Amino acid sequence: MRTWSLPALKEEVSKDGMTKVYKSVITNVCKEMSCYSDFPFQEDYPNFMNQEKFWNYLQEFVEHFGLLKYIRFKTTVCSVTKCPDYSETGQWDVVTETEGKQDRAVFDAVMVCTGRFLNPNLPLESFPGIHEFKGQILHSQEYRTPDAFRGKRILVIGLGNTGGDIAVELSRTAAQVFLSTRTGTWVISRISDWGYPFNMMFLRRWQSFIKKVLPVSFQSWMQERMMNKRFNHEDYGLSIAKGKPPKFIVNDELPACLLCGTVTMKTSVKDFTETSVIFEDGTVEANIDAVVFSTGYIFAVPFLEEPLKSLCTKQIFLYKQVFPSNLERATLAIIGHISLTGSILAGTELQARWATRVFKGLCKIPPPQKLMAEATKMEQLIKRGVMKDPSQSKSDYISYMDEIATCIGSKPNIPFLFLTDPRLSWEVFFGPCTPYQYRLMGPGKWNGARNAILTQWDRTLKPLKTRIVSGSSKPVSKSRHLIAWGAPVLCASLLLIYKSSLFLKLVRNKLYDKMYPYLVLWFEYVPWNSCIGKMVSSAGRAGITGSVWLMGAPPSQMD
Repeated sequence: MRTWSLPALKEEVSKDGMTKVYKSVITNVCKEMSCYSDFPFQEDYPNFMNQEKFWNYLQEFVEHFGLLKYIRFKTTVCSVTKCPDYSETGQWDVVTETEGKQDRAVFDAVMVCTGRFLNPNLPLESFPGIHEFKGQILHSQEYRTPDAFRGKRILVIGLGNTGGDIAVELSRTAAQVFLSTRTGTWVISRISDWGYPFNMMFLRRWQSFIKKVLPVSFQSWMQERMMNKRFNHEDYGLSIAKGKPPKFIVNDELPACLLCGTVTMKTSVKDFTETSVIFEDGTVEANIDAVVFSTGYIFAVPFLEEPLKSLCTKQIFLYKQVFPSNLERATLAIIGHISLTGSILAGTELQARWATRVFKGLCKIPPPQKLMAEATKMEQLIKRGVMKDPSQSKSDYISYMDEIATCIGSKPNIPFLFLTDPRLSWEVFFGPCTPYQYRLMGPGKWNGARNAILTQWDRTLKPLKTRIVSGSSKPVSKSRHLIAWGAPVLCASLLLIYKSSLFLKLVRNKLYDKMYPYLVLWFEYVPWNSCIGKMVSSAGRAGITGSVWLMGAPPSQMD
């Protein structure tokens, strides 16, 4: 089988068709949660890193597995069309261009890996008066450094991860930064309880299990209470508008910028004049020098032919968000057209592993007639308002990863692990759901996966141990380990009984209605900090906090 990968180029100013990134960008998923499943980051790499460090990791990965010889650089894909005998062979005719010279080749399978952040969405027509505005207009994809905006009054439209980052960075040099949002957002810090990376604290199997059991209304109440514990989002102008779905961004500095006044929150834009901006609440900001649109991206595959081109842009017509529903031969896969509450890199790797097995005939997918019928029915239900469009929200990280891993046969079998390797099973169920878990068994099993899981906290703490104070750390007693781990075990056991009991299922709603006022008072007055906050670092690694038990795992990426 002939395969081919066309990578993006790393350039200070990327050429057209290449993903661009601002110079100060820092990853918002920690290294242990965003690495390839059989290639951990070096232990001295920081937990959250700049683009240079991450680029070095990709180069190390390519060199380690000898992949460079399979990559053709500086090549543009002009078209991907079905071969005349596609119904029998499933092959594709691919036309490419390298340094002005076109080439045509036949491939057994194609993986489209352009991702979701390639084509900027710049909805100027949605902003009345924008064409009269005399200041600078740019999309966040064009932004590199704040130097050109020194001393200016800047409006940033859109509050995703990128919008928040750019607003914070501009606030250091601009005269004033205004940040406009229609919906608001929850702001998460990279640092969680006990100073650990928040991804490793909130993406855990036992928490995912609890999330599936507890009533959604109670989870939402606890989530709101947890998010407002650091700072009140309503006071800061960040609260989510009524009726809007929850949204999360990762930003360590935005609350401080709002507190210091270098960034000012604003409602959605109503109108533009030559030099001013009028907002929906009637306020006006004059003498605006530049507007940065952080309004996301549009997924497009212009090199495909219709109707496949249009179909691939609709997520509901992609089977498990990978395979187009209308293809009689499953030899084309869309990789990375996903939005997860965890690492996209880990998700795309698992998608690619599954796709290659489907290409080889080792895994089967339902026939196109069935897939198209199901997708068309879902589309009609969405249009009628019966169900929500799944593409408008993030997929749960653990659920989606397990779903794809099940197709491959590499989902970790936790009951089996409990019987054969209790220590490992403990880390898999109660510890962070790192990508290594999907290399423990099945096709693509990696012998180093077990050790990678058991040493993941060592690699997390290693880059922080640059100043060791003698006598500052104390050994942790076994009794404290029992306290730390006993709580989630007890909680999970009780919830397992709760979920399986027919009687409790019948009376759950009534009990919840009666107990809710007392639960509110209980959570309000129980001194969580004194009961749990004093536990040692092992308890922190277990993720044991009163809030975390109930709120489930918040999204880690939002853009």
